[in-house]
Order: sequence, then structure tokens, then C-alpha cells
Amino acid sequence: MKLLIKPIDYFILLAFSILINCSSDGPSANLPEEVATPLVSVSAESLSFNDTEILMFSDSKTLTFSGVDLSENLAINIGVNFEISLDDENYETQIIIQPSNSDVSAQTLFVRFAPGEDTIGQSQGTLTLSSTGAISKTVNLIANALGTSPYLSINYAEFSFTETSIGTITESIPIEVSANNLSTSLTISAESPFMISLNDTEFSSTIQLDEQTANEDFILYVRFQPTEIGESLSSVEFNSDGLSTVSLALSGIGIAMVYNYQTFDQTRLAYGGGFSQSSSQTFTLHEDMTTIETINMYLQLNCPSGGCNAWDVYSNILVKDPFSNEWYEIGRYITPYGVGTGQLERGLEIDVTDFKSLLTGTIELKAFIEVWGSDGWELSVDFDYVQGTPDYQYYEIAPIVQYNNNSLGGVIYGEDDSAFDLTKTIFIPSNSESMHLRTIITGWGHATPNDQDGRPCAEWCYRTHNVKINNNQEFQHYLGPIGCITNPVSPQYGNWSPDRAGWCPGMAVPNRINSLEASLAGTTFSFDYEFEPWTNDLLSTSSNIHAYYAISSFIIVKSNSPINKPTVTE
Repeated sequence: MKLLIKPIDYFILLAFSILINCSSDGPSANLPEEVATPLVSVSAESLSFNDTEILMFSDSKTLTFSGVDLSENLAINIGVNFEISLDDENYETQIIIQPSNSDVSAQTLFVRFAPGEDTIGQSQGTLTLSSTGAISKTVNLIANALGTSPYLSINYAEFSFTETSIGTITESIPIEVSANNLSTSLTISAESPFMISLNDTEFSSTIQLDEQTANEDFILYVRFQPTEIGESLSSVEFNSDGLSTVSLALSGIGIAMVYNYQTFDQTRLAYGGGFSQSSSQTFTLHEDMTTIETINMYLQLNCPSGGCNAWDVYSNILVKDPFSNEWYEIGRYITPYGVGTGQLERGLEIDVTDFKSLLTGTIELKAFIEVWGSDGWELSVDFDYVQGTPDYQYYEIAPIVQYNNNSLGGVIYGEDDSAFDLTKTIFIPSNSESMHLRTIITGWGHATPNDQDGRPCAEWCYRTHNVKINNNQEFQHYLGPIGCITNPVSPQYGNWSPDRAGWCPGMAVPNRINSLEASLAGTTFSFDYEFEPWTNDLLSTSSNIHAYYAISSFIIVKSNSPINKPTVTE
């Protein structure tokens, strides 16, 4: 059987054959050729130039450039006040480079700053490299033009020194100085307490530089040496003929010089376990008191490895009078419930300036904590002697009454107190220029009857006591709330927040200061401390049936001439 092909089928087969034969050249035979992308490269994004006088040239800076697959010339253009070169000799503002085989090989371009006559101060420009079809490249140019008139610049307009102690010197600050066209010597001056130097070793208030040296870049060192407390304002000034004065504003704050002395250091005080409630030790403190304005004592309580004692107990620091061997209570505090005082950077702070005559040289201190447990405390005590201008050059102090061996060693309140002498006779040296009383008092016990608000005595009952001078009521001591709830040592692990009568757990006991009349100098007067009337009914159901006031009171005299201790007699 023969295959018959119709004419129309014939033409279809012919077209199919032609299509197959045409495809034999491969799949990309009819695609356009790939076109390369022109590329311009440069080795830097910015250039900075040295300060340059107008109508002069800076030292040249270099960069490298190249081009690939360029279809047109590479054009390099630079803005006003800048010039370019391929040989660092022939400079112009435009360079045209013809590619070789569509490429520009890597070459070095020299760039310099050429400020015109009217170009004074900071100048900015742009270097551009471009070719048709390529992304242009730019380089930022930064320079500073100097005039031909005298010119001086410094890298600070002002400088403030940190707080600096009187009598000390700060580290110096380096000031970069650049000058041009000075025709005469340069004078640099400063005023105390600021000093200047060229070598950071020899400092003075004035420096003179000859013309040649002044026109070269140099470093000036400035330091602060305060002699007074407070802010000091001054300046360093640069002066030369024809030069407008250039100034560096200076400021600094002088603060009091502080001499710190560590005494007790993590001293363990406890009851039992081989420990004691008290520790007496010898220390050496500041010798020269002529410039000491204030003495502050800081007490830090840390918990031993087994934990802190759980109770708020009576505690104090005493200094021994080397002449009488009597201990003077310089500060009293109450321990917190079961936590240390580490929340306070320096611990508890007490002003002990009144004891200046005793807190000097080699001394003996005693620390006491009325703790009843072998856990106890680790006590650290240090002193800050703050330099300044003392109110008076000479201090003397004498105890009036001290019933303060412990909390229950105070005066019995509301019962027969005839065993306690709170009436004294005091003689004041005739050259006394200032005199005052310093009293510390805390109440202890839960004796009855309670006050109407349920407060037993004398820890909780609010009372007002009288101080009589020559039988006249001169002062009153109110033993009331001092804000236990605001105690910075908080929280504690016990009944710390309710207000006691004049004290709080974890706080220093207030010093009650009463100034006496200057007319008492050179006289003898009577002193009497009277408690607010109250009678103990001795009906407490516990063993704590008594009320006590632990009290110490001192007389302090001051003078600008050597002075004797006041005399206190029965």
C-alpha cells in the first residue's frame, strides 16, 4: 500500500524540515552579544591637607585610580582652590586620559591645596572621576587656608578641670598650638591657680617664645592647683604684635583636702565563742590640726560568716583622755536588726570635731557593742580629717556626766535616782571665745505605766528633758520620733520601723548641741539635767521593770589662743 501525501500535507512537512535544519546552529545562535560595563576605581574617599597660607601650595597627597571597559575618555576634574597632577610637577584643574584597549591602567594622581587670595579659613572641595557609561567617583577634600597676617589657633576654646582637693595638682592637659606669620615674640600668660609649661615639668604663669619658635607648632601644658574651696575661673592668653588675643577659657573647682585614717578594721565584736563585746586599740591619727576644719567618723558593720546579730543594741566609740585616763564617748549608734550597714557607702557618719584636742597623734580608742550572742558584728571605723579654715584654732573638752557604760548603765528613770549626780559646777577659761554643750541620750526598758498611746518607758515613751544653767531653764531635749521608717538601712529583719524615743535601729544617735552665752567666759556656773517627771509603778509582768537613760554630756570651749580644759566639779 502506497502512502499518499496531499499537497497541503507536503507543505507542512517541508516547513517542519526547514525548522529542524535551522536549529542545528545551537540554542544561542540568534542572541545578542554581552556588553561589558564601564568601571572607574579610586583608592580614597577623602583627603585632608595641612594648613596652608593663601597664594601658596600645600604638600601634595596621592591616590591611585584606574578604569576598565571604558568606551570614552576618563575625565578627572577638581574644584576651586585645589589642583591635580600626574607627575607632581605640572598641576592643573582637569586631566583627560584616553583608554588603551578600553582600559586605563592603575596610575598615581597627585593632589594639592592651592588657596586663593580670598580663601581664608576652612575650605572643602571635590575631586571627580567620570567616563561615559561608568558610575562617577568622588573624593572629598578638606583643608584650611591661612592669611598672611599673624594667626594662631588652639584645639580647645575652653576646658574644665574635675574637682580637685586643695593643695593637690591635677594632671596637665596638652593644648595644641599652631601659629603663622608672627612677626614678634609670643607671650603666653595664665593666672593662679592655673599654671602653664612647654615641657610638662617646669610650670609658671608666663612663657615668652621668640618669633621663630612661636611660628612652629608646639604643645602647651596647663594644670590646676587650687588654693581655695569653690570655683575658679580664668584663662590662658596668647599675645603678639598684630595678633588679636587668643584665649583659652579655664575653670576648676577646689574642694577640701581630706586625710583618711583607718582604725578598727573588720574587728569582730561578739559575746562568747572567744569574742568580747569591746575592743581597745592604739592608733596614729592626724598630727597637725592647724588647718583641719572638720573631723568625721564613719562606722561600717558587716555580718560575720554565720550572719549578723538579730537585735538592735546599744553601741558606741570612745577615746581615752591621756591625762585622766577617762574614756570619752565620741559617738553612739544602734545596730540594725540582722543586717549590716553596707547599703551606705561609708556606713554611719558622726561629726566628732568637738574631740579635736584628743583625736590627734597616737591615741587609744574603744569600740563597744552590747551584743548577747557569739555571732556579733565585724566593725570597721575610719576618720576623715577635712582641711579648711577652722572656726577656732584651739579646742578643749571636759565631761560633765557620763552614765553610759551600757544601755542599763544609765540613770534609772522614775525611781530613786539619788545615786546619779546630774548637777555640776563648771568653770570656763577666761579666753574662751565659743562654748557649747554636747549631749547624747537614749532611753531603754519597757517599764510601766505606759503612756496613753501604749508606749512603755524609756525606749518608747516620748519625753522632754530640761537643761538648767544657773538654775534657769536654758535648753530642752525632746526625745521623740526621728523617722525610723525612713531609715536608709532597710529593710531589716525585726521591729525596726516604729519610732523610738529619740533613736532608731541602724542609725547614729543624734548629738544634741547647745551653745552657751559668751558672757560665761571666765565664770563658774551651775549645770543641772532634769528628766520630765514620771513614776515607775514597777508593775511590769516581765523582768524588764526598770527604765534607764544612758547619757553623756560634755562642755567644749574654743579659742584662737591656747586654752585650758574647762573644770567640772560635783
